[in-house]
Amino acid sequence: MGSDPGRRRALGLLVSGGSSLLLGGCGLNRWSTAVGAATQPLNERIEALLQGQGPVPEFRRSQVEPAALLVNSFNGTPNLAPESYRLVVNGAVRRPLRLDLAALAALPQRECVTRHVCVEGWAAIVAWSGPRLADVLALAGPSPLGAYLAIRSADQYFETWDLASALHPQTLLATHMNGAPLPVANGAPVRLASPIKLGYKQSKWVTGLELMTSLGDRLGTWEDRGYEWFAGL
Repeated sequence: MGSDPGRRRALGLLVSGGSSLLLGGCGLNRWSTAVGAATQPLNERIEALLQGQGPVPEFRRSQVEPAALLVNSFNGTPNLAPESYRLVVNGAVRRPLRLDLAALAALPQRECVTRHVCVEGWAAIVAWSGPRLADVLALAGPSPLGAYLAIRSADQYFETWDLASALHPQTLLATHMNGAPLPVANGAPVRLASPIKLGYKQSKWVTGLELMTSLGDRLGTWEDRGYEWFAGL
């Protein structure tokens, strides 16, 4: 599925290596920040080109691997009461929203049977279902200047995505998994699910979406510790 891994890895090393050379030559001086800002959009465009924007081939329901999906958590497992849950959508939008689970269920629902890939080296075929993230953002009336999305979670996990990946037709705000309501351990009541990003980009227990015109100082919980930001597949 997706782009050729060998080609993608080679080009990724070329991009990151080039950036390192540039930064190494001017490290610890006033140009370092400027060089980093100049190379980031190039890296992002190359990653996006390799990822592509078309749909990822899906599996059959019979190929789902329930036992292969491991449970990871960043800061314990929060327990969000379904009746009081609200998804806040704000930032560079015309209509800030506070959506309950009934509002999310009223949107068109999509099931995607795709491979969930973890950076730790394991993978599992999962049937995720729920509204498309693109449909939720459309309700809020995004500004044409919006380019990035910040995702906040009840366990204080933080992520940022490029908007093109957020609007991909198989990027979901999943409320169900393998035909049943999403388990709390897997992110209930709402989590991100997408076949075009590594697992650490797919936030669980999502409570907030903020459309941004540019990235801020924080890139993500693991990205701020050195993980790749784009993390595309």
